Amino acid sequence: MVAHTGSVGLRLVGDRTGLTDQLSKALARRSFTPVHDRGRVLVDVAVMIADGGEAIADIEVLRHQAPVLGAVASQATVWRALDEITPGQVKKITVARARTRRHVWGLLAQSATGFPASKVAGTDLGEVVVLDVDATIVVAHSEKEQATPTFKKTFGYHPIGVWCDNTAEFLAATLRAGKAGSNTAADHIEVLGAAIAQVPAAQRKNLLIRSDGAGASHKLLEWLTEQGQVRGRKLEYSLGYAVTEKVREAIKVIPDHVWTPASDADGGIREHGDVAELTDLLDLSRWPDGIRLIVRRERPHPGAQLSLFEEADGWRYQVVATNTNTGQLAFLEARHRAYARVEDRIRIAKDTGLGRFPSREFTINQAWLIASMIAADLVAWTRLLAFTGHAAVLANCEPKTLRYRLLHVPARLVRTSRRRHLRIPQTWPWAAAIVAVFANVAAIPPPA
Repeated sequence: MVAHTGSVGLRLVGDRTGLTDQLSKALARRSFTPVHDRGRVLVDVAVMIADGGEAIADIEVLRHQAPVLGAVASQATVWRALDEITPGQVKKITVARARTRRHVWGLLAQSATGFPASKVAGTDLGEVVVLDVDATIVVAHSEKEQATPTFKKTFGYHPIGVWCDNTAEFLAATLRAGKAGSNTAADHIEVLGAAIAQVPAAQRKNLLIRSDGAGASHKLLEWLTEQGQVRGRKLEYSLGYAVTEKVREAIKVIPDHVWTPASDADGGIREHGDVAELTDLLDLSRWPDGIRLIVRRERPHPGAQLSLFEEADGWRYQVVATNTNTGQLAFLEARHRAYARVEDRIRIAKDTGLGRFPSREFTINQAWLIASMIAADLVAWTRLLAFTGHAAVLANCEPKTLRYRLLHVPARLVRTSRRRHLRIPQTWPWAAAIVAVFANVAAIPPPA
């Protein structure tokens, strides 16, 4: 019997897309021939994380599958492999992921449905690649290197990451000490630069960067403006903006007839919600050219915490900063509100490695973060390339459900006619979908 049979499919995705070979080249060292190829070890750690592993000791689950997978590294070897990753190799791993992503996105572009578009207000953004950046707190329950008190009165790390809204891939992340600021422009620039580099050149021509109010800094907006001036590239941004006293004064002078209905998630009229533009009512000379401010007001839900200004008239206000000079205000505001999906990405990432770091050493935890990003990529690529046809019933499964239905399914390993077969119980409700997943994975064309 083989447990967690579905995780074999994730490993095959790493092999078929060329990721394992790319990582093997990135981690190769002169005069060092390990028993376990370091690229294979890193992919196995990513598969273990996607399968629900929370500690390096959980690699034993894959070692149990040796009759199917072959030799799998031991716990001690995994610890050494993660500890051996140097800053130079981190850069090579980044390049390896980018090259593999270029192949995967090329396959998606050639598919019948095409490259997935980001959905906003009942429509899609076409060829626009949407990058959502946000930071989150990861609580550490023991003393770890660079784990410090956080602004939320907890203790741990404060990583910042970027997710692609089109594909749900975890493009880039930086592990930071718990005391790191939420609105540090240098950290935003670093992680966004790494994320943009992950986007293949063919799709890098039309980008949208979204962030909450932590990203609304002069330094970041100036950097984004410069990136948008790169030849052959169009880069727009949509960021939260603080409701300051000057903003409140500008809101007060907006005539009632200027407010127009806001849009909901389906593109219809949002009940008790209006939008208006503040650009001409404020002095924005210190900000980059082309910036616009859009304000939304809506009736607060029960229990909402309001400022004294909001309590005075009963409306709750939120402001969006953007450099998009076309489109209706309602659509632009709804486009920014879709940024809330990044909270789902973070929640899923915390369920897939980001929520717990295994070591006291910061460098090993950085390597674990890299493996978590690779795990997210493997799941995303499996969903995009293999969850078609009969396997489409698994397309919307979140990690817990996906493990319950696919990754953790048991099977019997049998040998007939000198070949090995994994036989899934016919009574398993998703047996047909699992067979379709493996068939689709086997059909993925390898990189040229």
